[in-house]
Amino acid sequence: MDKRVIIIILDSVGIGHAPDAANYGDPGASTLAHTAEKAGGLRIPNLQKMGLGSIEPREILGCPPSDHPIASYGRMTEINCGKDTTTGHWEMIGCRMEKPFATFPDGFPEDFLRRWMKATGVPGYLCNRPISGTVVIKELGEEHLKTGFPIVYTSADSVFQIAAHEERFGLERLYEVCRVTRGLVDELNVGRVIARPFVGTNADDFTRTPRRRDYSMRPPEPNLLTHLEEKGLPFYAIGKIEDIYAKVAVTKAVHTVSNRDGMAKVMEAVKEQNKGLIFANLVDFDMLYGHRRNPAGYAKCLEEFDELLGPLLLSLGRNDYLFISADHGLDPTYKGTDHTRERVPLLLYSPSVEPKDLGTRETYADLGATVAEILELPPLAFGRSVLS
Repeated sequence: MDKRVIIIILDSVGIGHAPDAANYGDPGASTLAHTAEKAGGLRIPNLQKMGLGSIEPREILGCPPSDHPIASYGRMTEINCGKDTTTGHWEMIGCRMEKPFATFPDGFPEDFLRRWMKATGVPGYLCNRPISGTVVIKELGEEHLKTGFPIVYTSADSVFQIAAHEERFGLERLYEVCRVTRGLVDELNVGRVIARPFVGTNADDFTRTPRRRDYSMRPPEPNLLTHLEEKGLPFYAIGKIEDIYAKVAVTKAVHTVSNRDGMAKVMEAVKEQNKGLIFANLVDFDMLYGHRRNPAGYAKCLEEFDELLGPLLLSLGRNDYLFISADHGLDPTYKGTDHTRERVPLLLYSPSVEPKDLGTRETYADLGATVAEILELPPLAFGRSVLS
């Protein structure tokens, strides 16, 4: 019978600092453990029974080790350079990055921005420096409304972010500017261009909307997704997965406005597609709570996901394989507002797989290598299946 793989990435839900965390300024970061501690314990019974609390070093308050976990459990270590969405997701599908994407602590080069204005047709820009996205619209949103100039900014990640008012600047116009920008920034080795729409009338009520879009560099080939495409298997992309992978091999894509919406879309995909790959990214952990250093909100977000996970587990049959993991860390109790270099959890549930301790995996690519084995695809360039 046909086999079906479902991957759910809990965006930024790290499980403890990586061995090289100090190189990234992140020693001691631990998203799950510190969130649980600040919340006075997490109430996540479905993740607990899957084995989340059994993963070493087992320090998640409220999520103790399970006596009889229903899933295989372990953690993965990133070997790609960086600690952002693209580097993590690329490694999962077997793409090795020998050098990191470029970052811009002093903003983007002025000569490049002059050429960018000519290509996009925008009359000017605001900001051009690393800054929090929620802060920059408060600081410059009113000037944006007066001038019509989009707000260009970056972060510690390799991102060219463009914030603009959905109504005054126009949502489709913002998307088009970002599409043109994606074609220009390869020369700078930028990982992602991100459209950051917002609404409101003044600094007191400017709010980012869920209609963000990411425009990523195309991942190196071959990889898990190109193997999937060559075999003719369907790939259902949920949330920003389509954007992260530059639409490679995607047969159907749906965007989401929240984690709850994302899980509803996963359930719809399970009903609609009975083979191949269903791949979802749930971004609320990162976007709403991690970057804003809100551990209470982060904890509630984890508990909401756990509640939504229950019906999905009950719906799966012997030919289904559910992976739950993350792409990087973002400790909401840590300094600054950036991602944290962490290992990530790996949970694998299938009624046809005997649960076991997967230990500490050497690379995120072990996830993709396992998917390749399940779907009988060619092996990846690196990574080792947890089933072999």
